[in-house]
Amino acid sequence: MNKTLKAILLLVVSFIIILVASIQRDGKVLGHQLKSGKTEPVKKSVNDTMYVTEDGSYVINTTQLGKDITGYGGNVPLEITIKKGRILKVKALPNLETPDFFNEAKTLLKKWEGKPLDEAQNLKVDAVSGATFSSKAIIANMKRGIAFAQKNTIKENWYSKFDASPKGIIALIVVLMAAIIPLFYKNKRYRLIQQVLNIAILGFWCGTFLSYSALMNYMSNGINVLEYIIPVIMLITAFIYPIFGKKQYYCTNICPYGALQELTGKCIKYKIKIKSKTIKRLDIIRRTILVILMLCMWTGLWFGWIDYEPFSAFIWKSASVIVLIIALGFLLLSTIITRPYCRFVCPMGSLFKIKL
Repeated sequence: MNKTLKAILLLVVSFIIILVASIQRDGKVLGHQLKSGKTEPVKKSVNDTMYVTEDGSYVINTTQLGKDITGYGGNVPLEITIKKGRILKVKALPNLETPDFFNEAKTLLKKWEGKPLDEAQNLKVDAVSGATFSSKAIIANMKRGIAFAQKNTIKENWYSKFDASPKGIIALIVVLMAAIIPLFYKNKRYRLIQQVLNIAILGFWCGTFLSYSALMNYMSNGINVLEYIIPVIMLITAFIYPIFGKKQYYCTNICPYGALQELTGKCIKYKIKIKSKTIKRLDIIRRTILVILMLCMWTGLWFGWIDYEPFSAFIWKSASVIVLIIALGFLLLSTIITRPYCRFVCPMGSLFKIKL
């Protein structure tokens, strides 16, 4: 079979794998609801964009207003209570965000409470470090809800969602360096510099990486290219580059956790020599893990495992203890075995290594 055709088929297979899991979990694809019996996870009807309470307050539900706004795991609907032109309370409705991260982002909700609508709409709120995507979703939902209350139409320029902050620009430069330079220039010293940048900027500073939680969010809710330009570049390197012969490019050149394992491994020269037969057996185990986890998602039996991928350990202030233990455990193991998580466990990497 032609290598290019084979790579395209692998891309289709990967797409179907995430598509089926997303439909099973969320009942929608690219923001379009498929399951008529399944609605957004809110207590009020999704048609109740606004309703009035007995004390004269009125409540804005952003489920429909912000249906195109997504955080890390999916939509982040809010309930905004307003009385006499002033915001009394902001409540987060049920969502699919990772609880540990979202609890950090929820601290933002208090910033709008007590503010008049005009002041609240112009309020500048910064994202919470360690929960950037959830924070941005909360801020965007607030703007939509307040604008609806003011009976204004949101007018956004096509470039308005692009993150032009110093942090966003630096992260974009780093991911572009990782996506382009290794294609033309191979140098051990440069690779070391790029790995440090991937770990420090993409990993610890921005908390941006590919994971099943992120992939399912993009599949279910769609993805705004300008708003999520860095993940989009990562997706291109992971799924499009292989069509042109660059297999596992994301894992090798961009993944912050892969880079961290490789650098940790350089701390100790001694490495356990693993026999080829053992490596083959471990590879079978890796593929078996992928099959089991995919079946868990396709059957709806257990989606929770996606919250335990070690990548989120970079957002260490919000990561669960279990995730931190897993991440640290494999880092320690990487001192004597080269990139153990990448080679023998990683379900994300296994998706890129599917063979036909």
